[in-house]
Amino acid sequence: METKLKGTGKPVIIGDGRPTVVLGERINPTGKKKLGAALAAGDLEVVRQEALAQVAAGADLLDVNVGAAGVDEVGLLPRAVRLVMDTVSVPIVIDTPNGQALAAALAAHKELNPDGKPLVNSVNGEEGCLGRVLPLVAEYGTAVIGLCMDEQGIPPTPRQRLAVAAKIVERAEAMGIARENVVIDCLALTVGADTKAALTTLESIRRVKAELGVNTALGASNVSFGLPEREVLNGAFLAMAVAAGLNCAIVDAAKVRPVILAADLLLGRDEYAMRYIKAFRQRSRG
Repeated sequence: METKLKGTGKPVIIGDGRPTVVLGERINPTGKKKLGAALAAGDLEVVRQEALAQVAAGADLLDVNVGAAGVDEVGLLPRAVRLVMDTVSVPIVIDTPNGQALAAALAAHKELNPDGKPLVNSVNGEEGCLGRVLPLVAEYGTAVIGLCMDEQGIPPTPRQRLAVAAKIVERAEAMGIARENVVIDCLALTVGADTKAALTTLESIRRVKAELGVNTALGASNVSFGLPEREVLNGAFLAMAVAAGLNCAIVDAAKVRPVILAADLLLGRDEYAMRYIKAFRQRSRG
């Protein structure tokens, strides 16, 4: 199954047996005071610089989120989407829980690139969220990330996360959204609070792949929250997740892409280690 996305450049395809897609997470003000302050002031230069840096670091997709205190998302998110589209050619991931801001950003994307196809981040199993997001995904012909959580929060077992994923896929298909346009995020929680948290996520990914056949995404950094040497834990977890069936990693590309390239090589997805060696040479020159 292939999820095809398109910015102003060549398409990006998320799918089994293909290289793991890197979704750059840096254009998000959560935990970033400088970016949050700039967004509140309407200054998007930091966004432009982050877009350039992430693509240079190997990001295949770029998340765009402007949800900071004091920000009018309905007005600013479309501006940020246009700026990123004018700056880089990779597909955009429009990231907001605000339905009006999502609609405005999708309209801006369509106006600037009628043939493009962004990814919406995200929908979950809550009834209100399904009713708010999925009609826009269907209207604009985009793909969407589905989070394995609902009104009760994040389910504690792989079986329950699979059930939420199945609900999202079923509702999407009922609205005419093809299954290949739903990318499921099984969600990662910190092993600092629950030693089995990573295992639960990995088993959830395996079950979603086996029973629903859809592609998967994952923001991996939560797994190490509150622990020392987080990059070591994140890298180990990502490699395990890719082996379990992860297709799209939501990460800081500059820090994590080498691990992803190594995992792809070891899983037989990089013929003669060409991508791995090319990236190594680029980093060495840098």
